[in-house]
Amino acid sequence: MIYVFILIVGLIAGILGGIVGTGTSIMLLPVLAYSFGPKQAVPIMAIAAIMANMARILAWWRDIDWRAVVVYSVPGIPAAALGAGTLLALPSGFVDIAIGAFFILMIPFRRWMHARQFTLPLWSLGVIGAAMGYLTGIVASTGPMTVPIFVSYGLIRGPLLGTEAAVSLAVYISKAITFQRLDALPPDVIFKGLIAGSSLFVGAFIAKRVVMHINAANFHYLMEALMLVAGLSMFWSAFQG
Repeated sequence: MIYVFILIVGLIAGILGGIVGTGTSIMLLPVLAYSFGPKQAVPIMAIAAIMANMARILAWWRDIDWRAVVVYSVPGIPAAALGAGTLLALPSGFVDIAIGAFFILMIPFRRWMHARQFTLPLWSLGVIGAAMGYLTGIVASTGPMTVPIFVSYGLIRGPLLGTEAAVSLAVYISKAITFQRLDALPPDVIFKGLIAGSSLFVGAFIAKRVVMHINAANFHYLMEALMLVAGLSMFWSAFQG
């Protein structure tokens, strides 16, 4: 039954993430942490996120800004590997607290960026890619931060969704390879990741059908609510342990 529940949550998360560019990890990671523990949840989510981002890339292939992808990913890939190694050296309770705090702190940070309407130059994506790559290695997802960053760079709708998915795919592959080398991706973890990722994959294509007709502002509020709930649930998981 837990796999059925993961598939249902994953499908909803895949649809939401396919519309607003993020939210898959926010919804699915607490479920995975509760089901399999925080140390397994992050590697499982890495496999699932690879599948989700592959689906978004296929859905928005023609709209991707490949210059932004290269500038962001070149420093982001090694930084993600470093962050993944840091994660595996941390106590499980600390991982829960760090993930929860990250989700909650992203709510005011996103609003702060939006209020100032930043316009970022292309070169700045390299600096941001290094920082976000490292954080992604530790906290499973930086989508709530990278989406407004790419919006500030000037991308919206299809170009935003496709470009953010492409840079995320590069970072998550680096992270997954690091987990594999550190023996954190045994066959059962990969299997669980593929199960969770299959529903995210399907959800991304369902989302494409509605992304041009949805009220994005309402989904930003929904995403913030999900971030708050997910963050609090991670705190709860940490103190239960």
